[in-house]
Parts: sequence; structure tokens; C-alpha cells
Amino acid sequence: MKTVMGSKKTVQRNWVVIDVKDKVLGRAATTIASVLRGKHKPIFTPHADCGDFVVVINADKVRLTGKKWKDKKYIHHTMYPGGLVQFSAEQAMQRQPTRLVEDAVRRMLPRTALGRALMKKLKVYAGDKHPHAAQKPAAMEAANA
Repeated sequence: MKTVMGSKKTVQRNWVVIDVKDKVLGRAATTIASVLRGKHKPIFTPHADCGDFVVVINADKVRLTGKKWKDKKYIHHTMYPGGLVQFSAEQAMQRQPTRLVEDAVRRMLPRTALGRALMKKLKVYAGDKHPHAAQKPAAMEAANA
């Protein structure tokens, strides 16, 4: 029996569209990260990019449970003295509706060059329209709670 290892040359990339309307953010992000990584394929290889392209629609209608809209904080620092910037999930949604989904998925991927390459295959849109119809993406259901 021979073990099959996936590589950039041998993998076939498909396009998948995932609608996250009324889905819990974390559970949807795990599905998205798994498809980006290629864990749903039999040729999954941990050190290679074997995943598919993912188009996420309705990111502005994602759901958070509990009091996370007010209590969950997004923090970054500008690297200047006193440059700590904090805002809640509710404010993040108002500023940039796709940010919640992008951050949740990014934090579930490896923090390496592989993770950065995987993030380039993620396309997130606030509404239900996307410009990737020519790629004929297949619909996929995200996990729900």
C-alpha cells in the first residue's frame, strides 16, 4: 500500500461558496478553515496547500452568541506610544463587515507562510452578490449551532 502525499502540482482546486447568514461565527469559521486547508480531501497533507477556494457571502449577517457583540474586543497596536486601539465586535461590524469572518478564519489557520497563502484563497463579501460566478462555485453548508 502506498501513501499518497498531496502537493501544489497534484491537487485539483475547486471553488466553494458558503452562506453564513444566521450562522454562528466560530462554527462557520471552522468549516471555512477546514475547506481552505484541504482537510475534507483524501489527499490532505499538513505541510502543503491542498485546499479549495472559498467564497463567503452574507458576512454582515453572521451571528454571535451571548453578549459577544458588546464584550468581545478586537485589539491592535499602531506601534506608537499610546497607540493601543480597541473596539467591540459591534463596532467592528459597523466599520468593516467582513472583518469578523476574516479574523476568525485567520486565527484558525497556521501562523506560517502556509497560513498566509491559504488566506489568499478566501474571498469574503458582506452581501449575497459575488464576482466569482465564472468559476462556478459549488454551494456548501456551514456548521450551525
